[in-house]
Amino acid sequence: MSNAPVYEIDPAAFWADPYPDLARMRAEAPICFVPQLGATLITRRDDIFTNEKKIEVFSSDQPEGLMTVLMGQNMMRKDGEDHMRERRAIFPTVSPKTVKNVWKAQFETATARALDRLAGQDRADLVKDFAMEVSAEALKSITGLTNMDWREMDRVSQGMIDGCANYAGDPAVMATCNDCTASIDRHIDQRIAALRDAPDTSLIAVQLQAGMDEAQMRANVKLAISGGQNEPRDAIAGAAWALLTHPEWLRAARAGDITWLQVFEEYARWISPIGMSPRRIAQEYDLDGVRLDPEDRLFFMFGSGNRDETVFARPDIFDPTQDIAAAISFGAGPHFCAGAWASRCLIAEVALPMLFERFPDMALAGAAPFGGWAFRGPLSMPVRLS
Repeated sequence: MSNAPVYEIDPAAFWADPYPDLARMRAEAPICFVPQLGATLITRRDDIFTNEKKIEVFSSDQPEGLMTVLMGQNMMRKDGEDHMRERRAIFPTVSPKTVKNVWKAQFETATARALDRLAGQDRADLVKDFAMEVSAEALKSITGLTNMDWREMDRVSQGMIDGCANYAGDPAVMATCNDCTASIDRHIDQRIAALRDAPDTSLIAVQLQAGMDEAQMRANVKLAISGGQNEPRDAIAGAAWALLTHPEWLRAARAGDITWLQVFEEYARWISPIGMSPRRIAQEYDLDGVRLDPEDRLFFMFGSGNRDETVFARPDIFDPTQDIAAAISFGAGPHFCAGAWASRCLIAEVALPMLFERFPDMALAGAAPFGGWAFRGPLSMPVRLS
């Protein structure tokens, strides 16, 4: 086991607000072992940026990891050429060209439909009544699972996320996760023949066209759902909350003084929707005097790196004009999020501008509680629409 200094956390407090603990870790023990998580945490931005690329030490191949056990060994849990081969296979689905020419129009249609349903209402919860549907409908298109109701898409995504973070081994959480992966498989079963016969640019179709075996295709679809629903959902609602609580930036975005993309990318730095990425230590390694032993579990804490006070001028402040070129919101190495272009399009080009155009007088109607440290976002967001 690593000889890293031990840092104790209160798991409930860390879930509610990890940033005070993460700031202390960066200052006092930037590489530390957290017994409550059973992992060594790397918390400084430059350490994460440098070491995420050292796949011979910090391996994504985690045969005993929760994601692999529960969902199958997807491309995120592979390194080197094995990872790149599958990344190339799915590129036709997530390329900037496909996002622009295929997915954007579908994102706009689904977002307009969600907004139409809100029209005439006085109040809404932007998480459950808007962001959840918009994100899920986008994911239905991208995966090819157009037969899945958007509510089920959100359910199975959340179930897998909870399962992959179930480090306490709660059997009820595992059972729910297994039920969710079974639902995905049933929906794939219903679509696979049609997508073989008439392939499109969906994730299922392009993997089949690339000759990927069915088990691997299914594992990668589950990966896309596990991360591709919560991050856009939480970023849509969360970025809207950031603007409503910082009206000067909302005015700037509406006036064109800042872009919606600046809003999204600053939000993704400030409140990292994906706050952590796990690794397995593949060989003994010394990192700044801390010994890491083979099979140790290690977490790259993106949410901490994105608030590193040695890198960002105003790390704890939402400021879309500050320089965030060093942000690692989508990762920092070979596992840089393949869905980044789709997320930017959905959130910055479609969901946020359409939402604020439709409801120009929208205002918060209560507190918006946040939760999570591995995945973080608003749990609810009550608004008055007019």
